[in-house]
Amino acid sequence: MAPLALALALGSAFLHAGWNLLLGRARDIGAATAATFLLSVAVALPFAIVWWHAEPSVWPWALASTLLETLYVITLAASYRVTEISVAYPLSRGLAPVIVLAVSVLALTHHATVTELAGVAAVGVGVTTVRSTSLDLDGRALLLAVTLASTIAAYTLVDRVGIQRAGALTYFVLTLAGPCLAYPPLVGYRAIGRAVNWSVGAAALANLGSFVLGLLALRHASAASVLAVRSSSVVIATVLAGRVLSERVSRTRLAGAALVFAGVVLLAV
Repeated sequence: MAPLALALALGSAFLHAGWNLLLGRARDIGAATAATFLLSVAVALPFAIVWWHAEPSVWPWALASTLLETLYVITLAASYRVTEISVAYPLSRGLAPVIVLAVSVLALTHHATVTELAGVAAVGVGVTTVRSTSLDLDGRALLLAVTLASTIAAYTLVDRVGIQRAGALTYFVLTLAGPCLAYPPLVGYRAIGRAVNWSVGAAALANLGSFVLGLLALRHASAASVLAVRSSSVVIATVLAGRVLSERVSRTRLAGAALVFAGVVLLAV
């Protein structure tokens, strides 16, 4: 992997972990989540308009993606309200590629390789390890984490096709239009206004920056290698949650997150 691609993918991973951790610091996570996505789109929209590119065939994919993104945003905020970031993040991010592989095998006649099966096993052990370290991961929290992972897997499969039919920033705006229209009324605009501060602004920029850096990395390296490096955000978020959010990140939980990371790398190879 070229040094430039590695730097871009690592930057994307740090920014992705960063905006999730910044949401975890918010008093009103729902309002902060809504504000983050609204600000991200507000920053991206002028550039998307200038370089607007969308083929007619993109609309079914963009519609499917924006509906999934809406569910993702709602579930993300709910998950972070009931579960520590160092638990919810590795669970959702680790299970998502496993679900993608399962769909590929069952619906797309993909034949799983030995390496992919080893990756599934590593993710399974890692997720189990992370879960065993959490006292607040009840049935509701686990259901939210699995729903979040399923949503990530679904929009990943959709976006693999959709992004080929539109410019990057155009597609970013189209896919986030749904959550920006549907979620704020559920939270309340006054609450969103109160939630806006430097932390939410930084989260919005990090959200957009992670997306852009990930796309730039794809120009210099394969999708598999970029996904593998970006999955390091699982470990980054878990480590920083102990420092930024004062969560009790034990060595066992950190080891579980590292196993999830290793499993995702194997799935991406």
